[in-house]
Amino acid sequence: MASSRRRCGTSWPPRVGGLRRSRPSSRGWRALSVLLPTPHTGRPCKTTGTSNGSHAVSSDFAATKQPTEPVETCNSEAIASLADLVQACLELGAEAAGALDAEERQLVEQWPNRNRHVLAADLAERIRGGEDPLGEAYCRLVSPQDRRPLGQTYTPGPVIAAMIDWADDNGSPRRIIDPGAGSGRYLLAAARRFPEAEVLGVDVDPLATLMLRANIAASGLGDRASVRLGDYRSLEIPKVDGPTLFIGNPPYVRHHQIAAHWKQWLQTTAKRRGLDASGLAGLHVHFFLATTEHGKPGDYGTFITSAEWLDVNYGRLVRELLLDGLGGQSLHVLEPQAAPFSDAVTTGAITCFHLGDKPESIKVRHVETVSNLGRLSEGREISRQRLAEANRWSVITRVTPKLGEGFVELGELCRVHRGAVTGANKVWIAQHDVDLPEEVLYPSVTKAQDLFRAGERLSAKDALRYVIDLPVDLDVFSANERKRIDKFLRLAKGKKAHEGYVATNRKAWWSVGLRKAAPVLATYMARRPPAFVRNDVEARHINIAHGLYPRQPLDSLTLDNLASHLRTAVTLAQGRTYAGGLTKFEPKEMERLPVPDLSVLREGLPA
Repeated sequence: MASSRRRCGTSWPPRVGGLRRSRPSSRGWRALSVLLPTPHTGRPCKTTGTSNGSHAVSSDFAATKQPTEPVETCNSEAIASLADLVQACLELGAEAAGALDAEERQLVEQWPNRNRHVLAADLAERIRGGEDPLGEAYCRLVSPQDRRPLGQTYTPGPVIAAMIDWADDNGSPRRIIDPGAGSGRYLLAAARRFPEAEVLGVDVDPLATLMLRANIAASGLGDRASVRLGDYRSLEIPKVDGPTLFIGNPPYVRHHQIAAHWKQWLQTTAKRRGLDASGLAGLHVHFFLATTEHGKPGDYGTFITSAEWLDVNYGRLVRELLLDGLGGQSLHVLEPQAAPFSDAVTTGAITCFHLGDKPESIKVRHVETVSNLGRLSEGREISRQRLAEANRWSVITRVTPKLGEGFVELGELCRVHRGAVTGANKVWIAQHDVDLPEEVLYPSVTKAQDLFRAGERLSAKDALRYVIDLPVDLDVFSANERKRIDKFLRLAKGKKAHEGYVATNRKAWWSVGLRKAAPVLATYMARRPPAFVRNDVEARHINIAHGLYPRQPLDSLTLDNLASHLRTAVTLAQGRTYAGGLTKFEPKEMERLPVPDLSVLREGLPA
């Protein structure tokens, strides 16, 4: 089977119609726009969004001259535009796989080229053989670069097969649900494995659900399959006798693109379960919680997502759910070289769970290649207690290499802390001409390039920008200073700096709370190993860098030797790689880097 479409951002894909706006009622997407390639010319055609969130193809598209004679094509490569894709869906019988939603109907009605035909029999034969020519065509027409911000890419077939094998080993579902079904590769593969199960595919993209309907019709599953165009979180799912299998790729969309009312939903729903949720959580976290809400004890599932939730603060909700309610069984971390998603270099995580369980342990393992994936019941057992106590799970899942003689972990010598989050860089980061008291202006590392350009030592402040860090108590300033500060704060309020999530969770919204200057600063996310820079000018840093803070006083030579070793010894393989090829070192991961012990650092590194 060809690689499978990963719907990390399946709820937020480009539309045949372009600009999609958020709807509080059921849709949770942000504004998106695409260029729709014009049939037969390959030229892009702009699409427009209407005020009510529906779509209309622009007059440029409609006016494109169409051939008067039918044109027959026989494979996905000959689907030359998204409009061709809509036509292929129709000829495969999408309209027979359940009543179309109004937005799907609009796509059908605005199709301008009814004279072009695909050889539906050829496409249907490929679909019945386990292929997905419609999904392949979609991902060929919309480039990986255009899909990456929306989280859309492919998952290799062996990964899907392993997940379905695990589902087969763990029960016989009465129903199968894919919460972000896309064109339906997971759903159809599961339907073939479980011929008695009902299947339900959910997506908010009308083109995706149209492709899904076409694949269902071509596969002959219309009598036991249904499609919902809508948001999985607000879905009303009827009860069934027997277990439901939840399987697929929950959407991966960053919190910036999630509407405020959905963030509130996450926090309110989590609170009912006695859990905390962060407004910074990505959409895949929402879907883990929604699955816990939709499911019942006895249901089970397996999802593949980006592995970020293992370590970031907002992922704590998923970690807590797996220990109680979602019922984690096993966790398989796929290293980037395993290519879990062929269109993106990232670390993936396959999570298997039994709803209602409160596991005493969870099996975990790292997988370097897809061929080594094997059975998802395998792994090293990690106790519930250890998982509950850990702030970061990726550290636990890794087998720690044995340290060589004379080496210790960096964390034994230094604490590693990420810099402060300003919450509004355009307000709190300033150039040199800001009218504020000098004591609240801190020369700071605000871009990773500040450190990459510095080389071994940050020895000048001139190129650095200021971070404005006011104290919580403003009464410490003179009347003249307070007047200037009040004027600045009025401007900051005008830019709504006081309303952001970070600002509203600070002791005082105007106080960023920079950490003290660290003697060594480090980048932590790039396509190259981190820069470790001696901070001669005592610059502060924000959350684009880590600071290394010695646990005991270290002299300048020792710190120089420590930074020198880290610059030459640390490799990308020691971090975690995310979408787009960026490698990241979380603070706790950086603390696990091997470094010479103090006796060696004090005497000097060997030549």
